[in-house]
Amino acid sequence: MSHPTTATPAAGEARASIIVTALLLASLGVAIAQTIVVTALPVFGRQLGVPAGSAAWLLTAFMLSSGLATPIAGRVGDLFGHRTVMIAGLVALTAGSVVAGVSDLAGSYPGLLVGRVLQGLSGGVFPVAFGLARMSVPPGRLPGVVAALSAMFGVGGALGMVLAGPITGALGTSWLFWTTAAIAAAALFGTAFLPGHEPHQGARLDLLGALLLSGTLVCLLLAISQGSAWGWASAAVWTLFAAAVALAALFVAAERRAAAPLIDLRLVYAPQLLPTHLATLVIGIGMFAAITLIPQFTQAPTSTGYGFGDSPSQTGLLMVPVALFMVVAAPLGTRIARLTSSRTVFQIGAVLAGVALAGLAFVHGERWAFYVCGATLGLAYGLAFASLGALVVGVVEHHQTGAATGLNTILRTIGGAVGAQLAAAVITGSAPAGGLPTEAGYTAAFLTAACVAAAAAVAAAGISLKRAGEG
Repeated sequence: MSHPTTATPAAGEARASIIVTALLLASLGVAIAQTIVVTALPVFGRQLGVPAGSAAWLLTAFMLSSGLATPIAGRVGDLFGHRTVMIAGLVALTAGSVVAGVSDLAGSYPGLLVGRVLQGLSGGVFPVAFGLARMSVPPGRLPGVVAALSAMFGVGGALGMVLAGPITGALGTSWLFWTTAAIAAAALFGTAFLPGHEPHQGARLDLLGALLLSGTLVCLLLAISQGSAWGWASAAVWTLFAAAVALAALFVAAERRAAAPLIDLRLVYAPQLLPTHLATLVIGIGMFAAITLIPQFTQAPTSTGYGFGDSPSQTGLLMVPVALFMVVAAPLGTRIARLTSSRTVFQIGAVLAGVALAGLAFVHGERWAFYVCGATLGLAYGLAFASLGALVVGVVEHHQTGAATGLNTILRTIGGAVGAQLAAAVITGSAPAGGLPTEAGYTAAFLTAACVAAAAAVAAAGISLKRAGEG
């Protein structure tokens, strides 16, 4: 198959620019959809008349669905065509947004959950976006595009929380979903410019592997996301963890015997990839711990002696520096990588995150501290996430791009679920019976997140920059 950008240089560059825009918009829309409900969860709870734990399912449902869709989408894209999977993901995001918006207007909690599950199926957009970029973008531009796509995971996540407050305050919660529907529809229009893909001869999907991996992720993410609500020592949580371990063992055994495995296990434990996957998991924990703590701290009532009593809109504005500096970080990270390496960029980001979180642990009595540390966090996580795509894509073969980046995206999702619950566990553990968390609890949580970020920098030290099979 001819490379889409080799016909004429000018036409190739123009087409590549259109494709990159479509891929970035699609990835941004999915990332925004994941977090756009976060700062509005208390509002949803009041409107729907459900407790906080039930309202949190509006986030959990998306993460579970996304965790299931991502590895399958990556593999299907590698086998049958990235463009087809991209279109399917964006259709799911559009349909889910409409279902959620209508359900919110009708006051239907079950309908909202169904909409969020449909939205989560769009998680497969991330791995196929990398495959499409690798097919369509000239080699000289590819590192910058991969960095930008990687950064969209963090940029969109932060932007979702920034937008949620003002949109909720001015237009109502249903407009959170009309907004994501509009972004998804625009990205869907852009898929008309994406290149096609010749399927592999004899290609087939490992259905048993898909079923076992799905079961593993459901049990794991459900246990992590509901641990605080159900109790970490409860039989339900431990049963889910045990089931996740058992299903994971069956998945590994099945993949070793499969003629065409869903995930080539060498993409998991290969020396060129394992340290990157570990660093991804750890940095995901640190990021989502941070973005969980900041809104909860600022929205705590002033009667606590530490909170600002902010509304969701005010919290959204406080998150603007995070989103803004994440955007700045993507091109900056590419330039630093050219001078050093993507591994160095990741480590710089992880160290900056540790410094910012440690700063919030000790200086959180004034708003300026959140603006300064938020800007530092945005730069930190922007650099870290922007480098991950290059670290994965740079060491795998072309036909493994979707599967490898899909696996890496799953680890970000798992890390996010762990980080959010870790932050919640630390602060709620400090609260007296029936009371609000203490300031000491937040200090401990910020310090814990800082240590996690530092651990990510250490984990990244083992990352290889050589392609699999090279000396």
